Amino acid sequence: MNAPIDITGVTLTTERLLLRPWKQSDLEDFFEYASVDGVGQMAGWPPHKNREETRKILNSFIAKKKTFALEHGGKVIGSLGIEKYDEEKFPEFSDLKCREIGYVLSKDYWGRGLMPEAVNGALRYLFEELKLDVVFCGHFLANARSARVQEKCGFRHYSFVKYETRLGTVEDEEVNILRRGDWEPSKGK
Repeated sequence: MNAPIDITGVTLTTERLLLRPWKQSDLEDFFEYASVDGVGQMAGWPPHKNREETRKILNSFIAKKKTFALEHGGKVIGSLGIEKYDEEKFPEFSDLKCREIGYVLSKDYWGRGLMPEAVNGALRYLFEELKLDVVFCGHFLANARSARVQEKCGFRHYSFVKYETRLGTVEDEEVNILRRGDWEPSKGK
């Protein structure tokens, strides 16, 4: 089952990052990375066209209280959402506390090991504080970077599914899972 999530007042610290709730003053940083071609498409959404579009999504992040801003050196460079997993596709997890994570990182920061660090910080919170049993995480088959992040953090293959994107395409997605008992806090560093 999807466990309830509310990150109000939650701040997670890793070696180089601060994971925290979004705030209105993050608009420019958010627009800066979300408007770059090649960033959103890896997660199934188009680049933001203008600040108004970014503001709507930012307001949604703030209102829904389930998405962390990833801050590095005082600048927001990405996000990590604690989403609902598809209970209909995966009914075998109905007696367990679960969630799915999704993430995006500014292209300027790719290849520095920041996303595995962020994911591992979130996993620590989800497993140690919220006591989730299973965390899902998926990636499009063409997204080797995201696959590598999940591998570094200990996720294991569970299923292949079709995913309908906001771009109007249907992508092949690999769904990976990590069980609390298999999680190693040292992974992803």
